[in-house]
Amino acid sequence: MKIKDTLNLGKTAFPMRAGLPNKEPKMQEAWDEANLYAYRLKENEGKPSFVLHDGPPYANGDIHVGHAMNKISKDIIIRYKNMAGFRAPYVPGWDTHGLPIEQVLTKKGVKRKELDRAEYLRMCRDYALTQVDLQRKGFKSLGVLGDWENPYVTLQPEFEAAQIRVFGQMSENGYIYKGAKPIYWSPSSESSLAEAEIEYQDVRSASIYVAFKATDTKGLLPEDTEFVIWTTTPWTIPSNLGIFAHPDYDYVLVAVNDRKFVIASELLNTVAEKLEWTDYQVLQTIKGSDLDGMVAKHPFYDRDTLVMNAEYVTLESGTGLVHVAPGHGEDDYFFSRKYKLGVLSPIDDRGYYTDEAPGLEGLFYDEGNKKVTEWLEANHALLKLEFFTHSYPHDWRTKKPVIFRATPQWFASIDKFRDNILSEVENVDWIVPWGKTRLYNMIRDRGDWVISRQRAWGVPLPIFYAEDGTAIITPETIEHIAQLFAENGSIIWWERDAKDLLPEGFTHPGSPNGEFTKETDIMDVWFDSGSSWNGVLNQREELTYPADLYLEGSDQYRGWFNSSITTSVAVNGIAPYKAVLSQGFVQDAKGRKFSKSLGNGIAPKDVTKQYGADILRLWVASVDNTSDVRVSMDLIGQTSEAYRKIRNTLRFLIANTSDFDKTQDAVAFEDLKGSDKYLLVRLNQVVQAVRDAYDRYNFMEVYRTIFNFLTNDLSAFYLDFAKDIVYIETEKSTDRRRMQTVMYEILVKLTKLLVPIVPHTAEEIWTYLEQEAEAYAYLTEMPSADLISDETELLDFWSAFLEFRTGVHKALEMARDEKVIGKSLEASVMVYPDEATKVLLASVAETEDVATLLIVSELIVSDQAAPEAAVKVGDMAIIVNHAVGGVCQRCRRIDESVGTNSNAHLVELCEHCASIVALEFPEVATAGFEEK
Repeated sequence: MKIKDTLNLGKTAFPMRAGLPNKEPKMQEAWDEANLYAYRLKENEGKPSFVLHDGPPYANGDIHVGHAMNKISKDIIIRYKNMAGFRAPYVPGWDTHGLPIEQVLTKKGVKRKELDRAEYLRMCRDYALTQVDLQRKGFKSLGVLGDWENPYVTLQPEFEAAQIRVFGQMSENGYIYKGAKPIYWSPSSESSLAEAEIEYQDVRSASIYVAFKATDTKGLLPEDTEFVIWTTTPWTIPSNLGIFAHPDYDYVLVAVNDRKFVIASELLNTVAEKLEWTDYQVLQTIKGSDLDGMVAKHPFYDRDTLVMNAEYVTLESGTGLVHVAPGHGEDDYFFSRKYKLGVLSPIDDRGYYTDEAPGLEGLFYDEGNKKVTEWLEANHALLKLEFFTHSYPHDWRTKKPVIFRATPQWFASIDKFRDNILSEVENVDWIVPWGKTRLYNMIRDRGDWVISRQRAWGVPLPIFYAEDGTAIITPETIEHIAQLFAENGSIIWWERDAKDLLPEGFTHPGSPNGEFTKETDIMDVWFDSGSSWNGVLNQREELTYPADLYLEGSDQYRGWFNSSITTSVAVNGIAPYKAVLSQGFVQDAKGRKFSKSLGNGIAPKDVTKQYGADILRLWVASVDNTSDVRVSMDLIGQTSEAYRKIRNTLRFLIANTSDFDKTQDAVAFEDLKGSDKYLLVRLNQVVQAVRDAYDRYNFMEVYRTIFNFLTNDLSAFYLDFAKDIVYIETEKSTDRRRMQTVMYEILVKLTKLLVPIVPHTAEEIWTYLEQEAEAYAYLTEMPSADLISDETELLDFWSAFLEFRTGVHKALEMARDEKVIGKSLEASVMVYPDEATKVLLASVAETEDVATLLIVSELIVSDQAAPEAAVKVGDMAIIVNHAVGGVCQRCRRIDESVGTNSNAHLVELCEHCASIVALEFPEVATAGFEEK
């Protein structure tokens, strides 16, 4: 027998190397075979419900790291809730309609306009479903549990039917109307856009100052007066029908080079400098209210331009007179309504001028900038042309500029129930507090919602038209269409004529001949996902409405959070969610957005292939993802190092409790030593802190609390000196069983706490905890903090000892630097304590060997005054000497008893180790150890 064979060295088959990329897929297969998701829900029957409603990602392409952060976060919450006394189902979903899929088919060579509409839509549907399968596989590879075989998909007939019913109820409530007012229009997509589909990019634009010659000044200004406007969209000048002045501003008539111009008084100096007026004279001052009703002539078309009043005019830039094109500006349209001004929008779906702009027909609107400025200059109306860079709205899918364009569209009137939505915003629990302000302001300031789109792949607007053009939206037609969609899917809208889609025998006074047509526009895709509270929460027996939580990226304040609360309040008067948690965007290590052009993206499958899903999950938990977060393979590598620390600390606990039977060997709390009790009190604190953090969805706090406990309380303290007890003492000694009791308690509770974050690792550990009854860690309950009566006293006492220990470590480090000692077990420490420390050490020494706690061979507490050579540490002084004696070959302590044993076979051991060996291994006492 060798000396090491007399030690209780921890043994376990639990590997140090995780091998996650190979293990995790097999574990996931086992979870599927065991139907772990459904089994856990069945176990939780009768418990309070918790519903996290999944915001549907768009079904197109492999999942990216932003998807991964989102789905992992949801899985952490769902796993925790199911282990914490709730029944928490998770129904994943996908958004499947919309332009991106049409664009993919176009790139594949599919020509939409040459195909039968229904055939084309089936191609879109089939492609979308392949993407659902692709992404489902990606999400499952991350260890996300859910009802993957029965997700919700917005193209499902039953979902489309529920969506139609939402639209119908909004119409019945008086919120749906058709109008021709300016909206965001994307020439690149050939469709209207909602505010949620707009992003901003910097562009270089022309800036022009234009003079409009007056034709009727009501006798208040000279006949040769000219009104000066400023605009950054020269291409809209052909659509000009008016000029706005603020009724309360003062305007001045300025004489410059034999011309007379009107501008705002406060902007005179700025405009004069911009237009390089070196010599000018103010002839007259007039109120903006007096300008109201004056008429000017269009700079190059034979039509009038009406001067009007509008209070939205500002003095921040320009001239104080605003060019008005009601067909291309929301404010232009709104404030000109009382003047009954027309709406001219001579731009077609693709962004080209129509014949309503003579001389510009067939020209792309952006190219019209040059042509218009040439005409203005030729007519002496162009006073200044320059270029500047500014932020301009773009189509978030095509990344191309959008325009404001008036075209007949279907709207949801936000004004009619805006106050109701705002009231509900106040009632929601916003986990990220600024989210409330952000959504509130968006709802407060938004215009009516354009819900129609001029595309193919989407849910049709269920609207019929009578022969006289009357739009038909009745409860009868809506329910009939909803039933048709539920049975056949919305493609039936394109497979049948209008009369075959209407209820049998349907008549309408506007169609005396019984002829009807149907709407060809589809619904905004945000109406699709925004109706999911009805298509999912209200349709699934295991779910509840409103949901307990919505969790998505911060861009969804303008998207899903917004459209969902809008439709829900419009129909039912309540928000569809009780709480909202938003997350930031994922960026590269330099803080840049991921993009194909930069090549800086990270695919989750690359991370799982190299490191494993648990490492990616741990990274998600380690960052504050309520804000934008940075990620790179290097940062993931750092997370891997943290994981290794967690894994190996837990491995130590597994190895050193492998011979521990909790039913027979556990030591009662009152019989533990002070250090053991302290660790259990700290474990209680960790359990409570982690539970609280999970309840607040603060995964970073969960990670930090567990990691700090493993690193500071366990590795750097308790387990550091535990080796000198669990390895050295007899297998069944009380001291060893005390520590194993603590280790096992920590191991089981930490494993449970880690299940939501690193489920694969937790389940692997669980297979080594054969004494636990549950087949899977996920089927256990979250641990609770045990009540300990003298908890505060214990914490204070041991906090003081740890402070003392830190002081000793500083002295040991100095002695090591001075080559007095090498390892700490070579040290003999002489302490000259203050009175409080003296009492503290005496109290610890009543039940524990303080030298063992410090991992030194000898500790001497002196009553003498400290010599000058002593190291001052706080209120005490310390001298570190090299311990006297021989090195015990078993415990590695330096002890004067080494070499004094009368048994020659045990002479290499200290007295304590020799007694253990003689008792436990009598054959060694007679035959000795094997040669080294």
